[in-house]
Amino acid sequence: MADAQSRQTRDDPQAPGKDPSAAFALASISFIGPLAIHAYLPVMPGVRDAFQLSEAQSQLNFSAPLFVMAFATLIYGSMADRYGRRPVLLTGLTLFIAGSALCVAAPNAPLLLAGRIVQAAGAGCGIALVRTIARDAYGAERLVKAIAYLTMAYTLGPALAPVAGGFLYDAFGWRASFIAILVCAVLIWIASWRLISETRPRNYAATQSFRGLLRGYGELFSRWRFCVFVCQSGFSSAVFFTMAAASTGLMKDQLQRPASEFGLYFMAFPIGFFMGNWISTRLSGKVRLEAMVLAGSVLATAANFGQCAFLLGGVLNPAVLFLPGFFVTLAQGLSLPYAQAGAIATIPRLTGTASGIGVFLQSFLGAIATQVYGVFSNGTVYPLIWVSTFCAVAVLASGVAAWLGRPRPG
Repeated sequence: MADAQSRQTRDDPQAPGKDPSAAFALASISFIGPLAIHAYLPVMPGVRDAFQLSEAQSQLNFSAPLFVMAFATLIYGSMADRYGRRPVLLTGLTLFIAGSALCVAAPNAPLLLAGRIVQAAGAGCGIALVRTIARDAYGAERLVKAIAYLTMAYTLGPALAPVAGGFLYDAFGWRASFIAILVCAVLIWIASWRLISETRPRNYAATQSFRGLLRGYGELFSRWRFCVFVCQSGFSSAVFFTMAAASTGLMKDQLQRPASEFGLYFMAFPIGFFMGNWISTRLSGKVRLEAMVLAGSVLATAANFGQCAFLLGGVLNPAVLFLPGFFVTLAQGLSLPYAQAGAIATIPRLTGTASGIGVFLQSFLGAIATQVYGVFSNGTVYPLIWVSTFCAVAVLASGVAAWLGRPRPG
Protein backbone atom coordinates (compact mmCIF):
# COMPACT_ATOMS: atom_id res chain seq x y z
CA MET A 1 0.00 0.00 0.00
CA ALA A 2 2.75 2.45 0.93
CA ASP A 3 4.58 1.71 -2.33
CA ALA A 4 1.43 2.32 -4.37
CA GLN A 5 0.85 5.58 -2.58
CA SER A 6 4.42 6.69 -3.16
CA ARG A 7 4.28 5.84 -6.86
CA GLN A 8 1.02 7.70 -7.32
CA THR A 9 2.37 10.77 -5.58
CA ARG A 10 5.45 10.75 -7.79
CA ASP A 11 3.46 10.25 -10.97
CA ASP A 12 0.83 12.93 -10.26
CA PRO A 13 2.23 16.49 -10.10
CA GLN A 14 -1.02 17.69 -8.50
CA ALA A 15 -0.93 15.27 -5.57
CA PRO A 16 -0.82 17.28 -2.32
CA GLY A 17 2.43 15.63 -1.29
CA LYS A 18 4.07 16.89 -4.52
CA ASP A 19 2.49 20.24 -5.40
CA PRO A 20 2.48 23.10 -2.83
CA SER A 21 -0.60 24.67 -4.42
CA ALA A 22 -2.50 21.38 -4.08
CA ALA A 23 -1.38 21.16 -0.45
CA PHE A 24 -2.69 24.69 0.09
CA ALA A 25 -6.02 23.73 -1.48
CA LEU A 26 -6.18 20.67 0.77
CA ALA A 27 -5.61 22.86 3.81
CA SER A 28 -8.34 25.27 2.66
CA ILE A 29 -10.85 22.39 2.53
CA SER A 30 -10.43 21.95 6.27
CA PHE A 31 -11.87 25.48 6.72
CA ILE A 32 -15.40 24.40 5.84
CA GLY A 33 -15.87 22.68 9.20
CA PRO A 34 -15.15 25.87 11.17
CA LEU A 35 -17.25 27.87 8.69
CA ALA A 36 -20.20 25.57 9.39
CA ILE A 37 -19.71 25.37 13.18
CA HIS A 38 -17.58 28.13 14.67
CA ALA A 39 -18.87 31.03 12.56
CA TYR A 40 -22.33 30.37 13.99
CA LEU A 41 -21.28 30.73 17.64
CA PRO A 42 -21.18 34.55 17.89
CA VAL A 43 -24.51 34.95 16.03
CA MET A 44 -26.33 32.23 18.00
CA PRO A 45 -27.83 34.68 20.56
CA GLY A 46 -28.90 36.97 17.70
CA VAL A 47 -30.66 34.13 15.86
CA ARG A 48 -32.32 33.11 19.12
CA ASP A 49 -33.66 36.64 19.64
CA ALA A 50 -34.63 37.17 15.98
CA PHE A 51 -36.78 34.02 15.84
CA GLN A 52 -37.76 34.06 19.54
CA LEU A 53 -36.31 30.62 20.25
CA SER A 54 -35.81 28.90 23.58
CA GLU A 55 -32.28 28.05 24.71
CA ALA A 56 -32.76 24.39 23.74
CA GLN A 57 -34.11 25.38 20.30
CA SER A 58 -31.21 27.77 19.82
CA GLN A 59 -28.72 25.04 20.72
CA LEU A 60 -30.43 22.76 18.17
CA ASN A 61 -29.14 25.00 15.37
CA PHE A 62 -25.67 24.23 16.72
CA SER A 63 -25.98 20.59 17.79
CA ALA A 64 -28.11 19.31 14.88
CA PRO A 65 -25.42 20.23 12.31
CA LEU A 66 -22.88 18.43 14.48
CA PHE A 67 -25.06 15.30 14.45
CA VAL A 68 -25.49 15.50 10.67
CA MET A 69 -21.80 16.16 10.15
CA ALA A 70 -20.99 13.15 12.30
CA PHE A 71 -23.04 10.73 10.19
CA ALA A 72 -21.91 12.41 6.96
CA THR A 73 -18.27 11.68 7.76
CA LEU A 74 -19.07 7.98 7.97
CA ILE A 75 -20.67 8.09 4.53
CA TYR A 76 -17.96 10.20 2.94
CA GLY A 77 -15.12 8.07 4.29
CA SER A 78 -16.60 4.84 2.99
CA MET A 79 -17.76 6.36 -0.32
CA ALA A 80 -14.26 7.75 -0.88
CA ASP A 81 -12.86 4.25 -0.45
CA ARG A 82 -15.28 2.95 -3.10
CA TYR A 83 -15.53 5.78 -5.66
CA GLY A 84 -12.42 7.89 -5.15
CA ARG A 85 -11.55 10.99 -3.16
CA ARG A 86 -12.05 13.76 -5.74
CA PRO A 87 -15.67 13.15 -6.93
CA VAL A 88 -16.90 12.60 -3.38
CA LEU A 89 -15.10 15.73 -2.19
CA LEU A 90 -16.56 17.97 -4.92
CA THR A 91 -20.06 16.60 -4.27
CA GLY A 92 -19.79 17.46 -0.59
CA LEU A 93 -18.52 20.97 -1.30
CA THR A 94 -21.47 21.53 -3.63
CA LEU A 95 -23.86 20.54 -0.84
CA PHE A 96 -22.10 22.97 1.49
CA ILE A 97 -22.62 25.81 -0.97
CA ALA A 98 -26.32 24.96 -1.35
CA GLY A 99 -26.85 24.85 2.41
CA SER A 100 -25.06 28.16 2.92
CA ALA A 101 -27.26 29.81 0.29
CA LEU A 102 -30.39 28.49 2.03
CA CYS A 103 -29.17 29.92 5.36
CA VAL A 104 -28.70 33.34 3.76
CA ALA A 105 -32.27 33.38 2.40
CA ALA A 106 -34.05 31.61 5.30
CA PRO A 107 -37.18 33.60 6.34
CA ASN A 108 -37.89 31.54 9.47
CA ALA A 109 -36.29 29.20 12.00
CA PRO A 110 -37.27 25.86 10.34
CA LEU A 111 -35.72 26.86 7.00
CA LEU A 112 -32.62 28.15 8.75
CA LEU A 113 -32.29 24.80 10.51
CA ALA A 114 -32.77 23.04 7.15
CA GLY A 115 -30.01 25.16 5.64
CA ARG A 116 -27.72 24.41 8.58
CA ILE A 117 -28.36 20.68 8.14
CA VAL A 118 -27.59 20.74 4.39
CA GLN A 119 -24.54 22.87 5.11
CA ALA A 120 -23.31 20.38 7.70
CA ALA A 121 -23.97 17.43 5.37
CA GLY A 122 -21.60 19.05 2.90
CA ALA A 123 -19.03 20.08 5.51
CA GLY A 124 -18.56 16.45 6.55
CA CYS A 125 -16.67 15.74 3.33
CA GLY A 126 -13.77 18.01 4.17
CA ILE A 127 -13.50 16.86 7.76
CA ALA A 128 -13.26 13.20 6.73
CA LEU A 129 -11.41 13.40 3.42
CA VAL A 130 -8.61 15.83 4.28
CA ARG A 131 -7.06 13.19 6.53
CA THR A 132 -7.68 10.42 4.02
CA ILE A 133 -6.10 12.37 1.16
CA ALA A 134 -3.15 13.19 3.44
CA ARG A 135 -2.71 9.48 4.16
CA ASP A 136 -2.71 8.74 0.42
CA ALA A 137 -0.29 11.51 -0.49
CA TYR A 138 2.17 11.48 2.40
CA GLY A 139 2.20 7.82 3.45
CA ALA A 140 2.06 6.32 6.92
CA GLU A 141 5.58 7.37 7.87
CA ARG A 142 4.80 11.10 7.47
CA LEU A 143 1.16 10.97 8.51
CA VAL A 144 1.46 12.39 12.04
CA LYS A 145 3.42 15.40 10.82
CA ALA A 146 1.08 15.91 7.85
CA ILE A 147 -2.01 15.80 10.10
CA ALA A 148 -0.39 18.20 12.56
CA TYR A 149 0.46 20.72 9.82
CA LEU A 150 -3.01 20.43 8.28
CA THR A 151 -4.57 20.89 11.70
CA MET A 152 -2.44 23.98 12.25
CA ALA A 153 -3.88 25.36 9.01
CA TYR A 154 -7.34 24.29 10.15
CA THR A 155 -7.00 26.45 13.26
CA LEU A 156 -7.16 29.56 11.09
CA GLY A 157 -10.84 28.72 10.58
CA PRO A 158 -11.84 28.69 14.28
CA ALA A 159 -9.56 31.69 14.89
CA LEU A 160 -10.99 33.91 12.16
CA ALA A 161 -14.58 32.69 11.72
CA PRO A 162 -15.95 33.74 15.15
CA VAL A 163 -14.14 37.09 15.01
CA ALA A 164 -15.41 37.87 11.52
CA GLY A 165 -18.87 36.52 12.36
CA GLY A 166 -19.07 38.64 15.50
CA PHE A 167 -18.07 41.87 13.77
CA LEU A 168 -20.37 41.19 10.82
CA TYR A 169 -23.25 40.46 13.21
CA ASP A 170 -22.69 43.65 15.22
CA ALA A 171 -22.41 45.73 12.05
CA PHE A 172 -24.93 44.17 9.65
CA GLY A 173 -26.92 41.46 11.44
CA TRP A 174 -26.67 37.68 11.58
CA ARG A 175 -27.28 37.05 7.85
CA ALA A 176 -24.05 38.83 6.95
CA SER A 177 -22.09 35.99 8.55
CA PHE A 178 -23.76 33.43 6.27
CA ILE A 179 -23.10 35.59 3.19
CA ALA A 180 -19.40 35.56 4.03
CA ILE A 181 -19.52 31.76 4.50
CA LEU A 182 -21.15 31.36 1.08
CA VAL A 183 -18.45 33.42 -0.64
CA CYS A 184 -15.68 31.41 1.05
CA ALA A 185 -17.39 28.13 0.11
CA VAL A 186 -17.46 29.04 -3.59
CA LEU A 187 -13.76 29.95 -3.53
CA ILE A 188 -12.84 26.68 -1.80
CA TRP A 189 -14.85 24.69 -4.38
CA ILE A 190 -13.00 26.41 -7.24
CA ALA A 191 -9.60 25.77 -5.65
CA SER A 192 -10.43 22.12 -5.02
CA TRP A 193 -11.72 21.57 -8.56
CA ARG A 194 -8.63 23.09 -10.11
CA LEU A 195 -5.90 21.80 -7.80
CA ILE A 196 -6.90 18.53 -6.11
CA SER A 197 -6.43 15.40 -8.20
CA GLU A 198 -7.46 11.84 -7.37
CA THR A 199 -5.13 10.33 -4.74
CA ARG A 200 -6.72 6.94 -4.10
CA PRO A 201 -4.15 4.27 -5.08
CA ARG A 202 -5.04 2.55 -8.34
CA ASN A 203 -4.96 -0.91 -6.77
CA TYR A 204 -6.95 0.18 -3.73
CA ALA A 205 -9.11 -2.66 -2.34
CA ALA A 206 -12.30 -0.88 -1.28
CA THR A 207 -15.34 -2.19 0.55
CA GLN A 208 -17.88 -3.01 -2.16
CA SER A 209 -21.13 -3.69 -0.29
CA PHE A 210 -23.11 -2.63 2.74
CA ARG A 211 -22.37 -5.99 4.33
CA GLY A 212 -18.68 -5.45 3.67
CA LEU A 213 -18.95 -1.98 5.15
CA LEU A 214 -20.43 -3.40 8.34
CA ARG A 215 -17.65 -5.98 8.40
CA GLY A 216 -15.16 -3.12 8.18
CA TYR A 217 -16.79 -1.37 11.12
CA GLY A 218 -16.73 -4.63 13.06
CA GLU A 219 -13.05 -5.19 12.30
CA LEU A 220 -12.11 -1.72 13.45
CA PHE A 221 -14.19 -1.75 16.64
CA SER A 222 -12.81 -5.17 17.53
CA ARG A 223 -9.39 -3.52 17.92
CA TRP A 224 -8.92 -2.12 21.42
CA ARG A 225 -6.38 0.47 20.28
CA PHE A 226 -8.74 1.84 17.65
CA CYS A 227 -11.55 2.19 20.20
CA VAL A 228 -9.53 4.06 22.82
CA PHE A 229 -7.94 6.39 20.25
CA VAL A 230 -11.27 7.44 18.71
CA CYS A 231 -12.96 7.75 22.11
CA GLN A 232 -10.16 9.97 23.41
CA SER A 233 -10.41 12.35 20.45
CA GLY A 234 -14.23 12.25 20.54
CA PHE A 235 -14.64 13.13 24.21
CA SER A 236 -11.86 15.72 23.95
CA SER A 237 -13.89 17.44 21.23
CA ALA A 238 -16.99 17.18 23.42
CA VAL A 239 -15.25 19.14 26.20
CA PHE A 240 -14.31 21.85 23.72
CA PHE A 241 -17.76 22.10 22.11
CA THR A 242 -19.46 22.28 25.51
CA MET A 243 -17.19 25.11 26.63
CA ALA A 244 -17.67 26.94 23.33
CA ALA A 245 -21.46 26.61 23.31
CA ALA A 246 -21.78 27.64 26.94
CA SER A 247 -19.46 30.62 26.62
CA THR A 248 -21.51 32.33 23.90
CA GLY A 249 -24.66 32.48 26.06
CA LEU A 250 -22.83 33.30 29.28
CA MET A 251 -20.92 36.14 27.60
CA LYS A 252 -24.09 37.76 26.28
CA ASP A 253 -26.64 36.98 28.98
CA GLN A 254 -24.54 36.99 32.17
CA LEU A 255 -21.65 39.31 31.27
CA GLN A 256 -23.50 41.53 28.74
CA ARG A 257 -20.64 41.47 26.21
CA PRO A 258 -21.13 42.07 22.43
CA ALA A 259 -20.67 39.35 19.81
CA SER A 260 -17.49 40.96 18.48
CA GLU A 261 -15.89 40.74 21.92
CA PHE A 262 -16.89 37.09 22.18
CA GLY A 263 -15.16 36.48 18.84
CA LEU A 264 -11.95 38.05 20.10
CA TYR A 265 -11.91 36.04 23.32
CA PHE A 266 -12.80 32.90 21.40
CA MET A 267 -9.42 33.11 19.66
CA ALA A 268 -7.94 31.58 22.84
CA PHE A 269 -9.38 28.22 21.71
CA PRO A 270 -7.74 27.99 18.26
CA ILE A 271 -4.51 29.58 19.51
CA GLY A 272 -4.22 26.81 22.07
CA PHE A 273 -5.02 24.24 19.38
CA PHE A 274 -2.40 25.73 17.06
CA MET A 275 0.27 25.68 19.76
CA GLY A 276 -0.51 22.09 20.66
CA ASN A 277 -0.21 21.00 17.05
CA TRP A 278 3.02 22.95 16.64
CA ILE A 279 4.47 21.07 19.60
CA SER A 280 3.23 17.83 18.03
CA THR A 281 5.16 18.56 14.83
CA ARG A 282 8.34 19.11 16.88
CA LEU A 283 7.89 15.81 18.70
CA SER A 284 6.82 13.72 15.70
CA GLY A 285 8.85 10.51 15.57
CA LYS A 286 10.44 11.20 18.97
CA VAL A 287 7.64 10.33 21.40
CA ARG A 288 5.30 7.36 21.49
CA LEU A 289 1.74 7.81 20.27
CA GLU A 290 0.36 6.61 23.58
CA ALA A 291 2.50 9.02 25.61
CA MET A 292 1.23 12.06 23.72
CA VAL A 293 -2.37 10.87 23.93
CA LEU A 294 -2.01 10.41 27.69
CA ALA A 295 -0.31 13.79 28.14
CA GLY A 296 -3.11 15.57 26.28
CA SER A 297 -5.73 13.72 28.31
CA VAL A 298 -4.19 14.72 31.63
CA LEU A 299 -3.85 18.37 30.60
CA ALA A 300 -7.44 18.61 29.31
CA THR A 301 -8.83 17.12 32.52
CA ALA A 302 -6.73 19.41 34.70
CA ALA A 303 -7.91 22.48 32.77
CA ASN A 304 -11.53 21.41 33.13
CA PHE A 305 -11.16 20.85 36.87
CA GLY A 306 -9.53 24.27 37.22
CA GLN A 307 -12.43 26.00 35.46
CA CYS A 308 -14.96 24.15 37.61
CA ALA A 309 -13.17 25.23 40.78
CA PHE A 310 -13.44 28.91 39.83
CA LEU A 311 -17.06 28.60 38.71
CA LEU A 312 -18.08 26.79 41.89
CA GLY A 313 -16.31 29.56 43.82
CA GLY A 314 -18.59 32.15 42.21
CA VAL A 315 -16.00 33.62 39.83
CA LEU A 316 -17.39 34.27 36.33
CA ASN A 317 -15.49 36.44 33.86
CA PRO A 318 -14.03 36.05 30.36
CA ALA A 319 -10.75 34.70 31.73
CA VAL A 320 -12.53 31.89 33.59
CA LEU A 321 -14.49 31.02 30.44
CA PHE A 322 -11.67 31.14 27.91
CA LEU A 323 -8.33 30.55 29.66
CA PRO A 324 -9.17 26.95 30.63
CA GLY A 325 -10.44 26.52 27.07
CA PHE A 326 -6.99 27.53 25.85
CA PHE A 327 -5.44 24.65 27.78
CA VAL A 328 -8.17 22.22 26.71
CA THR A 329 -7.48 22.94 23.05
CA LEU A 330 -3.72 22.94 23.67
CA ALA A 331 -4.22 19.42 25.01
CA GLN A 332 -6.25 18.55 21.91
CA GLY A 333 -3.46 19.78 19.68
CA LEU A 334 -0.95 17.66 21.58
CA SER A 335 -2.92 14.44 21.42
CA LEU A 336 -5.23 14.65 18.41
CA PRO A 337 -2.70 14.08 15.58
CA TYR A 338 -1.35 11.04 17.44
CA ALA A 339 -4.79 9.64 18.27
CA GLN A 340 -5.92 10.13 14.67
CA ALA A 341 -2.76 8.58 13.24
CA GLY A 342 -3.06 5.61 15.58
CA ALA A 343 -6.71 5.05 14.66
CA ILE A 344 -6.19 5.47 10.90
CA ALA A 345 -3.20 3.13 10.84
CA THR A 346 -5.01 0.30 12.64
CA ILE A 347 -6.11 -1.44 9.40
CA PRO A 348 -4.49 0.21 6.33
CA ARG A 349 -7.06 -1.08 3.83
CA LEU A 350 -9.83 0.65 5.84
CA THR A 351 -8.13 4.04 5.97
CA GLY A 352 -11.12 6.05 4.75
CA THR A 353 -13.58 4.17 6.94
CA ALA A 354 -11.37 4.59 10.01
CA SER A 355 -10.97 8.30 9.32
CA GLY A 356 -14.72 8.68 8.95
CA ILE A 357 -15.43 6.87 12.23
CA GLY A 358 -12.87 8.98 14.10
CA VAL A 359 -14.32 12.26 12.89
CA PHE A 360 -17.85 10.88 13.38
CA LEU A 361 -17.23 10.43 17.09
CA GLN A 362 -15.71 13.91 17.39
CA SER A 363 -18.83 15.51 15.94
CA PHE A 364 -21.33 13.02 17.41
CA LEU A 365 -20.10 13.25 20.99
CA GLY A 366 -19.77 17.03 20.64
CA ALA A 367 -23.36 17.22 19.41
CA ILE A 368 -24.65 15.13 22.31
CA ALA A 369 -22.74 17.19 24.85
CA THR A 370 -23.90 20.56 23.51
CA GLN A 371 -27.54 19.50 23.20
CA VAL A 372 -27.53 18.08 26.73
CA TYR A 373 -26.11 21.40 27.86
CA GLY A 374 -28.87 23.24 25.97
CA VAL A 375 -31.62 21.10 27.50
CA PHE A 376 -30.41 21.73 31.04
CA SER A 377 -29.27 25.32 30.50
CA ASN A 378 -30.89 27.51 33.15
CA GLY A 379 -28.84 30.69 33.16
CA THR A 380 -26.32 29.32 35.67
CA VAL A 381 -22.88 27.77 35.26
CA TYR A 382 -23.88 24.37 36.66
CA PRO A 383 -24.89 22.70 33.36
CA LEU A 384 -21.47 23.66 31.95
CA ILE A 385 -19.77 22.13 34.99
CA TRP A 386 -21.75 18.86 34.85
CA VAL A 387 -21.43 18.21 31.12
CA SER A 388 -17.81 19.27 30.63
CA THR A 389 -16.62 17.36 33.71
CA PHE A 390 -18.26 14.12 32.57
CA CYS A 391 -16.59 14.44 29.16
CA ALA A 392 -13.21 15.36 30.69
CA VAL A 393 -13.23 12.27 32.91
CA ALA A 394 -14.01 10.15 29.83
CA VAL A 395 -11.02 11.76 28.05
CA LEU A 396 -8.73 10.86 30.93
CA ALA A 397 -10.04 7.28 31.07
CA SER A 398 -9.43 6.84 27.32
CA GLY A 399 -5.93 8.29 27.54
CA VAL A 400 -5.00 6.01 30.42
CA ALA A 401 -6.44 3.01 28.55
CA ALA A 402 -4.37 3.88 25.47
CA TRP A 403 -1.22 4.01 27.58
CA LEU A 404 -1.93 0.78 29.42
CA GLY A 405 -2.69 -1.00 26.14
CA ARG A 406 0.48 0.14 24.37
CA PRO A 407 2.51 -2.54 22.54
CA ARG A 408 5.30 -3.92 24.68
CA PRO A 409 8.78 -4.41 23.25
CA GLY A 410 9.64 -7.99 22.47
